[in-house]
Amino acid sequence: MLPTLVEQLANDTAGLSLPRSAPEVTLVVTIVALLLARVPAALRRIDPVWIALTGALVALGCLLGEARGGLAAIEPVELFTGMLRHDALGVFSRGLLLMFLVMMVVLSKLTGLASRDDGQDFFVLLFGATLGMCVMCRANHLMTVVLGIEMASVPSYVLVGIVKGRRRSGEAALKYSVYGAAAAGVMLYGVSLLAGLLGSVHLPTLGLRLAELQVASLAGDPSQRGVIMALALAGVLVLVGMAFKLSAAPFHFWAPDVFAGAPAEVGAFLSVASKTAALVLLLRLVSLVLPHGVSVDAALPGEGVSRLAAMSDAGPAAPARAFVVGLIATAAAVTCTLGNLAALSQTNAKRLLAYSTIAHAGYLLMPIAAAIALAEHDPAGASGAAAAVMLYAAGYLFLNFTAFAAVAAIRNTRGAETIEDYAGLIRTAPVTAVAFCLAMIGLLGLPPLVGFWGKLAALRALVDAGGPWMVMLLVVAVLNTALSLVYYLRVVKTICLDAPPEDAGVERPERPTRLLLAVGAAPILLLGIAPEWLARLAGEACQGLFG
Repeated sequence: MLPTLVEQLANDTAGLSLPRSAPEVTLVVTIVALLLARVPAALRRIDPVWIALTGALVALGCLLGEARGGLAAIEPVELFTGMLRHDALGVFSRGLLLMFLVMMVVLSKLTGLASRDDGQDFFVLLFGATLGMCVMCRANHLMTVVLGIEMASVPSYVLVGIVKGRRRSGEAALKYSVYGAAAAGVMLYGVSLLAGLLGSVHLPTLGLRLAELQVASLAGDPSQRGVIMALALAGVLVLVGMAFKLSAAPFHFWAPDVFAGAPAEVGAFLSVASKTAALVLLLRLVSLVLPHGVSVDAALPGEGVSRLAAMSDAGPAAPARAFVVGLIATAAAVTCTLGNLAALSQTNAKRLLAYSTIAHAGYLLMPIAAAIALAEHDPAGASGAAAAVMLYAAGYLFLNFTAFAAVAAIRNTRGAETIEDYAGLIRTAPVTAVAFCLAMIGLLGLPPLVGFWGKLAALRALVDAGGPWMVMLLVVAVLNTALSLVYYLRVVKTICLDAPPEDAGVERPERPTRLLLAVGAAPILLLGIAPEWLARLAGEACQGLFG
């Protein structure tokens, strides 16, 4: 029996799991290479950026190889005995992360954050956090959920304080680590409650067990209301951990101080990569643990993903789903409102972008609530709402990367990060100014930029879902978009219309930095003019996610 089990595990690992985890293996190999490069004297002469860039490109190439037949052709399969899940959503989201990693490696080198002497430390932390985020995007088990979040979080705490000798950076790193540890503890308690109540840590099996409980029947039995309360508490605690990673209210309080204290390059990483991984993980949790009408006699772990194929319209998980919809919808409305209101009074560019990140977390949560609401009666519509999330996240990658890259470039030339110091930038550094303005207008959501299509898809998902919660979110989203006009256009007005300082000379960043800004800003316009390709990829990535 034992030899057979060992043989099955070996075949699963070598024949199935490892080939489909080539990007993650490449990231691990790159981390080891970066660490070993500091040991022999001969290898110390190699700039670590070349090792990091090579590793990031190879990892991205491996992922593109997995998708060479198209995302729609990828068959969902469980890896490492059900710990991870390989599907189109995982390939698409990891593609975003690895593409962003390549851009981050180049940006950090050009702006001087990753110097030749200390570059290994920065890149090891960057690759380690990205590896954890890739695990989050593929999690199929509560243990890999916790493991992925911690693998992504711990290096991020250090990245915030990577600049030595800066008191604000050290303070921001300390706050982030303390708050992060508290959020992780709360989430871990929720995970343990969920596993204890439902008797499993495998996400699809949790969905089956939740369906077996017949929550609606238990709610009517006074003797079982303790179980319902414990389940509700477990769900709230897990969502607290997710809200912290997304910087969603009321667990957004860490973001402004952390973004203001961290280098702009690290702010870009936290606002894009961390948010993307958390969104995908949240989609996985709600699609696997709250599936629509799961058949209670479906198979348990060990029989592959097909155990979720048998569905009914009874909707035994409907009460739990309604509860989660209410939580997420409330958090979304409060988050985008608080983020936009607080951004109105900001004078520091990084703090303004931090509150912008909080506001966009609210917008991104809205189609997730719509997807959960649609899952019971319209699985295809729910998958479409999930596709809206991924379309929004893909556009957001270019928007926020360009914005933070522009802040870093201006910091290096003007030595300032306050908005009033950006006056007249269009005259002294036109490439930086145009890129920054495109990012601001794109974050606002005006056509013909890519941010418009992401927000439009999110609003359409709300309309398709219908119901009081969705109508409320639709009104909140429209009002908040109008509110955000004030601070986004204020930055554009300062850059384009205000007079530059009298002592301002030619403050253009170096040519490679200007080229990177142009490369980051180009998709904002090109994908806004022709969004069909990106929308199709997002749709294929989420096809069948809810059934």
